[in-house]
Amino acid sequence: MMADAAALLPARATLDREGRLVAADPRLLDLNNRAGGTIGQMLAVPQLGTIARLAKRLGIGVSRNVVVADGGDDLDLWVRAEPTLVNPGADGVALTVSGWRQRPSWQPAGTAEGTAGDFLRSAADWMWETDSTLALTFLAASDSMPGAVDTALLGLPLTRMFLLGEDDAGTFPILTGLAQRRPFEDQRATLRATGQPVLLSAAPRIDSAGAFVGFIGAAHAIGSSALGAAKPTEPPTPDLDAVATAFAARLDQTLRAPLDRIIANADSIHAQSDGPLKQDYAEYAADIASAGRHLMGLVDDLVDLQAIERPDFFVAREPIDLTDVARRAAGLLQIRATVARVRIDKPAFGEILPATGEFRRALQVLVNLIANAVRYSPIDGMVWIRAERAGQFAAIIVADQGKGIALADQTRIFGKFERVDQNEAGGSGLGLYIARRLARAMGGDVTVDSAPGQGARFIFSLPLRG
Repeated sequence: MMADAAALLPARATLDREGRLVAADPRLLDLNNRAGGTIGQMLAVPQLGTIARLAKRLGIGVSRNVVVADGGDDLDLWVRAEPTLVNPGADGVALTVSGWRQRPSWQPAGTAEGTAGDFLRSAADWMWETDSTLALTFLAASDSMPGAVDTALLGLPLTRMFLLGEDDAGTFPILTGLAQRRPFEDQRATLRATGQPVLLSAAPRIDSAGAFVGFIGAAHAIGSSALGAAKPTEPPTPDLDAVATAFAARLDQTLRAPLDRIIANADSIHAQSDGPLKQDYAEYAADIASAGRHLMGLVDDLVDLQAIERPDFFVAREPIDLTDVARRAAGLLQIRATVARVRIDKPAFGEILPATGEFRRALQVLVNLIANAVRYSPIDGMVWIRAERAGQFAAIIVADQGKGIALADQTRIFGKFERVDQNEAGGSGLGLYIARRLARAMGGDVTVDSAPGQGARFIFSLPLRG
């Protein structure tokens, strides 16, 4: 009995920043060993590795229910991944795996078995399988496509291999298939590695309990002309500004409302507004809300990026009090700082620094700088916000106690989609690029003064008023 009870306890593991297994409880270590892994190597169970990478990329705890193959059976597991410090100054991920319910592995039902076999033996250029989250679990290429399969994609989303496209009705057949747990075909896509246009088709996999556990599918290479009408001999020159504006508007309208609903509903579930829930499910809802906010921030960044790069982009020149803007920005981030156990020392009330700029855009710049300072500050660290006059400019300095930025990186971080460490959890890599573009549009600038191990000082300047 005691052995059975011990088997039900959660098993824990620690991964380093590259996803290599540092330590694990015996039960989880045995599962990883049976999958072909060992201590010091990349985690060998793809589903667990996917959740660990997601938690590290988002910088938040993530919980998921997964089914993994273990010999002739499947294991139903509940996985919790949280960013952590493996050693001082070395970040990684802590895994907690509970549940451990064994069940028969998926087999095609009666009449579908032959169909599934025929499907896989068809004249496909690529064959693939996914789990219920659309993470790749199997990849193979036909003899006519040598070297076209990257096994490093296993455990990653299907969209890391294929860039999906809309059909003529503006829909994605794969999403209809996923929502209705039914076969789909003629999903337009492009192979990311080569740019080859393909058509995807798939049938759902259903386990013995009737639950959807993924897709078994194929990809057929096609000519680019098959994706639409024949290319005209002399195509008209597109209005790129109009296309970009339409794209940003569609992105904003298409994603913002659904994300708002997802975040609101997830927050409600996490708060258990409609009654008590199992704690794992409440935490899962918190993960969904946090990931939704992360995506909403990316949408905001992309819309801003499109706006500031238009040739007719305009900012207002109005009198503002830069210390007041800094205090407001700090106030907006106070809750985030409290959760991160970081203190913000902002300018005192009554301190005034007159400047010329657009209030809304100046606030956006300072929110970005202070949010970055909080994100990269150590626990119980401090972020200082100071106001200064420098010649004909008013300046707000945002300083932190983070790990600092090497001189070689101080120019690069202001580029599009750039961060000091691309493997580190963080934002989209657009924040500093947008902040500097906005500051310069208002006649000012954003600069950085830093050194490794000595924190960073970001200086936001605008023309003095009066």
